[in-house]
Amino acid sequence: MARPVVAIVGRPNVGKSTIFNRLIGDRMAIVEDKPGITRDRIYGISDWNGKSFSVIDTGGIELDGDDLMMKSIRMQAELAIEEADVIVFMCDAKSGITLADEEVAQMLFRSGKPIVLAINKVDNLKKVEDTYEFYSLGFGDPIGISGSHGTGIGDLLDAVVNNLPELVEEEYDDDIIKVALIGRPNVGKSSLVNAILGEERVIVSDVPGTTRDAIDTPFERDGQRYVIIDTAGMRKRGKVYENTEKYSVMRAMKAIERADVVLMVLNIEEGIIEQDKHIAGYAYEAGKASVFVVNKWDVVEKDDKTMKNFETKIRDHFLFMTYAPIVFLSAKTKQRLQKLLPVVQHAAQQHALRVPTHVLNDVVSDAVASNAPPTDKGRRLRINYATQVATKPPTFVVFANDPDLMHFSYERYLENKIRGAFNFEGTPIRIFTRRKSDEG
Repeated sequence: MARPVVAIVGRPNVGKSTIFNRLIGDRMAIVEDKPGITRDRIYGISDWNGKSFSVIDTGGIELDGDDLMMKSIRMQAELAIEEADVIVFMCDAKSGITLADEEVAQMLFRSGKPIVLAINKVDNLKKVEDTYEFYSLGFGDPIGISGSHGTGIGDLLDAVVNNLPELVEEEYDDDIIKVALIGRPNVGKSSLVNAILGEERVIVSDVPGTTRDAIDTPFERDGQRYVIIDTAGMRKRGKVYENTEKYSVMRAMKAIERADVVLMVLNIEEGIIEQDKHIAGYAYEAGKASVFVVNKWDVVEKDDKTMKNFETKIRDHFLFMTYAPIVFLSAKTKQRLQKLLPVVQHAAQQHALRVPTHVLNDVVSDAVASNAPPTDKGRRLRINYATQVATKPPTFVVFANDPDLMHFSYERYLENKIRGAFNFEGTPIRIFTRRKSDEG
């Protein structure tokens, strides 16, 4: 089920990124030792009182073209209005209400979306009175918070959770493979949907961002049922939504959350840019099965090394997703299109694969015997046993004498051994180390 989206909006220098980091905690640390993922994250996951939601830091969005402050603020507010279920409107207690604050407030007020007004830099009780003037913005009680000290964050989260919408569970059977297409604007996602379905279901245009709505399209092929989740493009016209590639991440997130398999569509004409790594990184972090789809294969002048060279380039750029298979095709001519769905089906099966505990421990024991765990200051990691605790993605817990002795390089070694034994092509796997006494 897709998580509701909470966007943090406000003018520059009010502390949006600091509060963003407070809300998501250390969840981004999962990718710290994975090379190739771009680090300037603008999206994370938070949970409070049993409710999970996505958080967007609009301050992390870089805009092309004219970078006048008011235009930038307006763009960010429009993004939040378009995408978010709840908006946290942040202001600064030290500077009071500014013209820029009033500009954003007018836009948010007209949106009809739930607004939580947060006043940052309320670092002590004496500063609380600095929040009173913000009542005039018309959003009810302002919540005084301090990004630097962490005070008021609980009250802010309470207000956010109280405004979250109730989500309805998807009504798809477990045997239906949900497929999301993600990628930058104009890489051919809509054309690929049409090619797979064999009909013109989605608007196709050479102008980036012309897909109007995210539509679930069920279909069946060779006895297997699928649902395609097409990531919507930008709904409004004009330069606000053109030339802003990072906005494509926002739409991709919602589709990724709901998918079993993510198709990361690349445009072979344009090559690979950092934005591609941003988008693919979210699929990795969400633990989804993934397939790289290299579109527009028909326009490339090829020799016997072209495909291999581009495969190498993809592997070099996406070091954190070496498990993802690569399919070259042309949505326009349907060249090699028949190769895609069998790869998708295989990735979905691997994503849901469960390994018997005794077989898993045979593999781990052999791995330990071949390459002894590391030592630290005379202490050696001793692995007792391992078990699989979840699927989608396959998740394993290794019980050991001291989890602190598990170096990330040895964890990666175990991951490679597990992959070698059970394949897991197309899916990330997760490995966590716990102290043996932690199992109860």
